[in-house]
Amino acid sequence: MGKGFFGRLVEGLTKTRNNIVSGIDSIFSGFSAIDDDFYEEIEETLIMGDLGIQTTMAIVEDLRRKVKEQHIKEPSQCKELLISSIREQMDLGENAYEFENRKSVVLVIGVNGVGKTTSVGKLAGQLKDSGKKVILAAADTFRAAAIEQLTEWAGRAGVDIIAQKEGSDPAAVIYDAVAAAKSRHADVLICDTAGRLHNKKNLMEELKKINRIIDKEYPEAYRETLVVLDGTTGQNAMAQARQFMEVADITGIILTKLDGTAKGGIAVAIQSELGLPVKYVGVGEHIDDLQKFNADDFVNALFNVNQKDEEGKDTTWTN
Repeated sequence: MGKGFFGRLVEGLTKTRNNIVSGIDSIFSGFSAIDDDFYEEIEETLIMGDLGIQTTMAIVEDLRRKVKEQHIKEPSQCKELLISSIREQMDLGENAYEFENRKSVVLVIGVNGVGKTTSVGKLAGQLKDSGKKVILAAADTFRAAAIEQLTEWAGRAGVDIIAQKEGSDPAAVIYDAVAAAKSRHADVLICDTAGRLHNKKNLMEELKKINRIIDKEYPEAYRETLVVLDGTTGQNAMAQARQFMEVADITGIILTKLDGTAKGGIAVAIQSELGLPVKYVGVGEHIDDLQKFNADDFVNALFNVNQKDEEGKDTTWTN
């Protein structure tokens, strides 16, 4: 396995780090006094890293307050404060993975191309490895490719899949999948569902129908609804999240492709501005590259803060 997830996260955030952190470091070393220009530069750097305007304002406000309260005079002393302000923006309390310990139905929604089906497959594989009985439902029936891809993942992960042919009614697939989950005593039923935002009204109706079936046929199941977003799209991902919040009761985010982007700051913005927890992040192609998201790890990886490795040794990551 080699690097461990933190190492891969550090590696995956290289572009974001070069974008945000090197900018901030040069501000800390370039300014001799803490003045409005200093704060403005920090603001600009954070916005460029896709932390979003609102989130950036909140972070800088917080920084100004702390600097005043602690009578800080040197720009270099602000770095720790800035890091802790970013952390605080991301703190949503206990990040819940309740569905893993209950009989549950997980709906996974997302537009084409964000890595949705892959995320479903990886999640299924990980749950199976931790001893859960998992069933997949191929309810994104609009594309034959989605059904084929999910079937492939099910085989790879060694879990059952319930699928019908392309163009069939997604709600009918869910109906069959719920029946299978009950009769086979599955722990987790993961449903790959559509996310065609350009046709929001239809999507809303489809999701309503799916939800009605689950409520009626499987009322005892714990419900989780995750939206998959592509981290490389930055503010666009944020806009998508907002739209999905209008059509479904979203409980969390899976943020993919963080290894390919300089816009990793979007993870901060989503949590801070939408109050939605980022529950999983993807930093690569392998099945274990989808991992539970930990805000502390994220900020540490972003700012290259010393991190105890698995054996408890101190490891400092450098670019």
